[in-house]
Amino acid sequence: MLLLEAAGIPCMLTGSMAAAHHGAGRATMDVDLVIDATAEQLHAFVESLASTDAYVSSEAAQEALAHESMFNVIDAATGWKVDLIIRKSRLFSRAEFARRVPLEFDGQRLSVATVEDVILSKLEWAKGGGSARQIEDVSALIRVADSLDQAYLDRWIIDLQLAAQWRAAQDAVPSP
Repeated sequence: MLLLEAAGIPCMLTGSMAAAHHGAGRATMDVDLVIDATAEQLHAFVESLASTDAYVSSEAAQEALAHESMFNVIDAATGWKVDLIIRKSRLFSRAEFARRVPLEFDGQRLSVATVEDVILSKLEWAKGGGSARQIEDVSALIRVADSLDQAYLDRWIIDLQLAAQWRAAQDAVPSP
């Protein structure tokens, strides 16, 4: 996080670690971060990793930026992988990033996706890859969430065409 911050790159924790923050954890060896970087900022960040034990491909980073996709950084010492996801320019991705919530974790400042945006992101991953694990994660988030902004969820479930995945996640929630 410090190297991203030093390069001036805003980021947002998402994925399984964000789900764990919201109370639905599971074992994982990677961290998913959405980043909003310029080409210059991304170059500075990749260069800053040269003096560390981390592996990153400068070409993969620039390609991810050009295609609004992702690349990763792997810490050789620990085996941890960070998936750096370029924030897409679409309306939902801009809204999701704007809604991120600041927090402090282990002395570090970072931002995390809201529970609703973690749900929507996982539903999208499920739609794209048919992953049952993503549906299970959403089901767990539904179970543990104190409250959900249902109007926000409904809007994006319709706009992103995630109704089938949302129903599957709701159906997987055990009855009380």
